[in-house]
Amino acid sequence: MSKIKTKNNSSNKQSFMLGAAILTFCLLLVKIIGMLYKVSLSRLYGPVGAGLLSNAYELYIPLFTLATAGFPIAVSRMVSESMSKGRYKDIKRIKDVAIPFFMITGIIGFLLMVLFSFFYVRIIHSPGSFISILVLAPAIFFGCLVSAYRGYYEGMRNMVPTSISEIVEAFLKLAAGYTFAYIVYNYGEKLWGITDENKLIRYSVAAAILGITLGSFFSFLYIYLRYKIKGDGITEEMYKSAPRPRSKKETFNILMRTAIPIGLGALVMSIAGTVDSTLIQRRLIHMMEVSPEKLLSQYPGMIPDDNVIQGTVHTYLWGCYSYALTIMNLVVTVTQAFGTTALPNVTEAYTKGNKEYLKRSMETVMRVTFVFTIPAGLGLMVLADPIMHAVYGNTQGVDISVNILVVMGIAVIVFAAATPMCSMLQAVGRVDMPLKLYTIGMIIKVISNYILVGIPKINVQGGSIGTLLCYTFVIIVSIYVLIKETNIVPDFKIVVIKPLIAAIICAAAALLSYKLMVPHLPEGRYTALVITGICVIIACVVYAVFLLLLRAITKNDIIMLPKGNKIVTVLEKYHLIK
Repeated sequence: MSKIKTKNNSSNKQSFMLGAAILTFCLLLVKIIGMLYKVSLSRLYGPVGAGLLSNAYELYIPLFTLATAGFPIAVSRMVSESMSKGRYKDIKRIKDVAIPFFMITGIIGFLLMVLFSFFYVRIIHSPGSFISILVLAPAIFFGCLVSAYRGYYEGMRNMVPTSISEIVEAFLKLAAGYTFAYIVYNYGEKLWGITDENKLIRYSVAAAILGITLGSFFSFLYIYLRYKIKGDGITEEMYKSAPRPRSKKETFNILMRTAIPIGLGALVMSIAGTVDSTLIQRRLIHMMEVSPEKLLSQYPGMIPDDNVIQGTVHTYLWGCYSYALTIMNLVVTVTQAFGTTALPNVTEAYTKGNKEYLKRSMETVMRVTFVFTIPAGLGLMVLADPIMHAVYGNTQGVDISVNILVVMGIAVIVFAAATPMCSMLQAVGRVDMPLKLYTIGMIIKVISNYILVGIPKINVQGGSIGTLLCYTFVIIVSIYVLIKETNIVPDFKIVVIKPLIAAIICAAAALLSYKLMVPHLPEGRYTALVITGICVIIACVVYAVFLLLLRAITKNDIIMLPKGNKIVTVLEKYHLIK
């Protein structure tokens, strides 16, 4: 039996809105730090370096997903279900079973990444990515360990440990990674005699990735020490009063039955990222071999001659794609927090059989998701130009990335909403459904990418369109299945239509503000930053006003926020909420 920690009380568990607020804030901070990391490195060594960095990530992500295999989500769901039934001994047993298993899968994932790196760099014609992949491989092992503890705490509806561990990881990635990369790139010739520019970029990217690996180690160290020192909130009295736990074998079998379909679904969509990286670059290589003039004519004067001569146009364009992808992932990060916090809340409502509570929980998750994703996506679309120039300045490839972000802005609405929707399917017992949806979605994505990227006028933009088609299918079918399984039809007028109306007005306000300001301000990165900031503030104010006027936000939503009662009092005073 594991040691019982008693320093916290279980009353600390958080509501969906509070948990989502905590995790959203921290994960958004993490993503901003990550964006600064990528942007700083991109400005240091350009699109080719960004492409090498992205290549390492695209192999890491599916292998990390395979190594964890959905176990963090399964642990979260099992812990949440046991909490709702007062089976506190089962909660301890879940952790005792999960930790050693995560260690084994982490070691296997590490070895697989080292092995696959030899083949992957040949497939994408990028030998410069090899050293970066090797340096990133240990992060799989540490990532598996930290994921076990995150899933454990998330199932108890305590999002703080996950949030802080994410911040520790991101901060070290930025501080150590950029410092290492800067030293190698700027002093590589003086310290190690490296004179070749391509080698400097290659080793600089590897040095930057070393910061990621260090960040994953210290993230695990933090959450491990936190558990040892502060515990998990289950008191000695709660533990003694709980019924006898399941055996380790039974717990392991349930964990496997829950985790495998979840993990395979997540793996399929992680592979979709690698498919993007591999398929898009292979199709671009083919175009450059067959009819380079048709592809290059789409970007007159925008791709340096050196990249054409060295045969790295495909890496350059993939780097431009990754610029826009970094911005888009800010939105996805927030809704991942919604999915993480939705799982234990909806699981509890479903386990207790309270249909009214379940309907309210489902509608809250859906409403909060679309209230965020729709205006965020439309905002990226209409403000793509100032956003990209504000973030990246006049870095090579930014003008190419602007057009990519326009389409990504539409795609991110459904892309970001997929995680919360599938989390609710898992919460109501359909852990198999996300795997089926993601598999079909990936097939749609692969086919559309192959066809569209091969068209010179579309080329790399085909990846964004493929994402849009894939996740539109996932969202529509997941909502249909959720309704069928629960016999609950959400109020789509409040959940989708009202946020959509307010978001369209919000985007129009942002675009109008941008058009009015541009002619009166000088060009420059800081001008783009100022314009973007002003437009976003105006758009947010307009959006908030119309959400209240349209009654798209309910009193219960606001009450669940920190200081929610005080906010409700003010809004009721001015008749802005019922």
